[in-house]
Amino acid sequence: MAKKDIDWNNLGFGYVKTDKRYVSNFKDGAWDDGALIDDDMITISECACVLQYAQTVFEGLKAYTTEDGRVVCFRPDLNASRLADSASRLEMPVFPEDRFVDAIAKVVEANIDYVPPYGSGATLYIRPYMFGSDAIIGVKPANEYQFRVFTTPVGPYFKGGAKPITIRVSDFDRAAPHGTGHIKAGLNYAMSLHAIVDAHQKGFDENVYLDAASRTKIEETGGANLIFITKDGKFVTPKSNSILPSITRRSLEVVAKDYLGMEVEEREVYLDEVKDFAECGLCGTAAVISPVGKIVDHGKEICFPSGMEQMGPKTKELYDTLTGIQMGRIEAPEGWIKVIK
Repeated sequence: MAKKDIDWNNLGFGYVKTDKRYVSNFKDGAWDDGALIDDDMITISECACVLQYAQTVFEGLKAYTTEDGRVVCFRPDLNASRLADSASRLEMPVFPEDRFVDAIAKVVEANIDYVPPYGSGATLYIRPYMFGSDAIIGVKPANEYQFRVFTTPVGPYFKGGAKPITIRVSDFDRAAPHGTGHIKAGLNYAMSLHAIVDAHQKGFDENVYLDAASRTKIEETGGANLIFITKDGKFVTPKSNSILPSITRRSLEVVAKDYLGMEVEEREVYLDEVKDFAECGLCGTAAVISPVGKIVDHGKEICFPSGMEQMGPKTKELYDTLTGIQMGRIEAPEGWIKVIK
């Protein structure tokens, strides 16, 4: 079949309905066989646990067309593992990890004509998620669940190049020390919505959250882990039990160490030392790396030497190497690339 008639070069980062999605239901203590379906609508009870008590977790990954024309996914096994951890924390049944990877492959192959061509800058975004689906009025976990995967073609996160952004130190807390900050639960993102709207209204691109206990240590932003480059070229990323284990960040650590020969440190990063770093970025599935030019701490500007015009040199090397691996221009570590077709 031919590719869909889509203006690949002008896609935004939004939802476009594709042909198929995967659905599996958990009932009476077991997951059913699952299937690809056409219907994109979901019918659930008005009292469904997800609607009453936000019992839902999700993932995000992409399918790409590589330079040699293959369609691949990047490290879906890590998404499977992270969804399992998220589900366990919210007392949800774990969707088997091998079935998760198989479901991703099935959905991408079923929507292969929506995978953008190589060179367009666009990708097929994949959203696996799970929620409590039966009626629950007392505060307790659901008895029935639905696991679903849908896809949507999306344009590049940055059109015309990645310009450094300005982020602010937030007065809000993202996650408590023994809370749910380390899992990908919908409730974590709901609490960040007011903070991000407020940041945008005040001219900032994103919030950087401090640890809730002491408010002295850098954690992450509303939707991405942070990375820093020291003036002597070390790769540093904050360490905390309430930070989401970003797959992109973990991959960048390997790229930094094994491909670029950088020293890698995963450690506590204090707010008062941020001024000493040379470069800063946010990392995640959507943008890979968003360069940060400035952090504003209650009116005090922390400006990175890399500036507000372009990615810093080390950040650019990291970005180019990881995207080169994803797109097949650079040989990937074993197991990183899942070939769909």
